[in-house]
Amino acid sequence: MSLDHTDRRILQVLQKQGRISNAELSEQVNLSASACHRRVQRLETDGYIRNYVALLDARKMNLPATVFVEITLQSQADELLDAFEKAVARIPDVLECHLMAGTADYILKVVAENTDDFARIHRQHLTRLPGVAQMQSSFALRTVFKTTALPV
Repeated sequence: MSLDHTDRRILQVLQKQGRISNAELSEQVNLSASACHRRVQRLETDGYIRNYVALLDARKMNLPATVFVEITLQSQADELLDAFEKAVARIPDVLECHLMAGTADYILKVVAENTDDFARIHRQHLTRLPGVAQMQSSFALRTVFKTTALPV
């Protein structure tokens, strides 16, 4: 399925206002409520809309520290990559894990209460990941810009 202008407008609005009512959404995209509802259902069924979530404030959740961790593995063997990816997915403090091309094999985005909490995460979880040869951590001083909205 290809997206037309109306589909894209629906996606733009829903990315910023996920709890908007169908009536309000239909007004914003100039469709009848029933046509709008059908389009949203189709976008969900076709996988353009994966889920609806609440975005929490990390500071209010007492997790103000963001740490980016570059990890280099001992090898690129499929079994090791699979084992690493399964293990890292089980660490609740890791928000993102990206397989990279470049100097590191993976980059993780980790949240923590402070440096002591990150030391705990590092000691109890990150150092125990399979196949880790080297790790380098960088603390974000301030988040300048952050969005979850994809360009549509």
